[in-house]
Amino acid sequence: MSKLYVVGIGPGAYEKMTIEAARALKDSDVIIGYTVYVDLVKDHFPDKEFLTTPMKKEVDRCILAFEEAAKGKQVSMICSGDAGVYGMAGLMYEVGVNYPETELVILPGVTAATGGAAVLGAPLIHDFCLISLSDLLTPWEKIEARLLGASQADFVICLYNPSSKKRHDYLQKACDLMLRYKAPETVCGIVSNIGRDQESMQVMTLKELRETKADMFTTVFVGNSQTKEIGGKMVTPRGYKNV
Repeated sequence: MSKLYVVGIGPGAYEKMTIEAARALKDSDVIIGYTVYVDLVKDHFPDKEFLTTPMKKEVDRCILAFEEAAKGKQVSMICSGDAGVYGMAGLMYEVGVNYPETELVILPGVTAATGGAAVLGAPLIHDFCLISLSDLLTPWEKIEARLLGASQADFVICLYNPSSKKRHDYLQKACDLMLRYKAPETVCGIVSNIGRDQESMQVMTLKELRETKADMFTTVFVGNSQTKEIGGKMVTPRGYKNV
């Protein structure tokens, strides 16, 4: 039985990739992925064969990976962050039912939530949830319900895909929903281009976040009622002691 690796390459920088992930790519004959992700690793593995498909061709990408593995090649399908967090691992298993002779091996990576949290300080120390604001695959009504439920339960909320050209006001809409249960002064933060050359961060209130512009390379963190700013960093207490 052949093995096909589904590899989370982390937020972007080679140094933030796990040793296990780097080893899998080094040992691979073929590396397959979305064009932008392949560009992130190509310089570090120049002797590999790279195959890409554009956005919205995810199923084709999976089939391509299995077909290459069937040729006896060692193949790695790469995803940014973690392959199992808004990545390709699930779809690879679904497509893989048609390729029973190939075993999938999932290798985790640093996802934007944890990579961005490290830049901001310590916003995810207590219970938190991840919500994508992209309604490409999820109806907005369901996203809205999740935002309201998480806000009412006082979760720290990490938002992926906060805005795009077609969804320029989605972060503002999300903030309006969260403001139903979270105070305007709730401590929030944004991190852009995590692990890449243009990395930047900013800590602000939820009221200020509502007026902030973000894009698909931005990850948004909305604190809970205990989250505070300490020395310009975003910190959510765990409750080990009262300070």
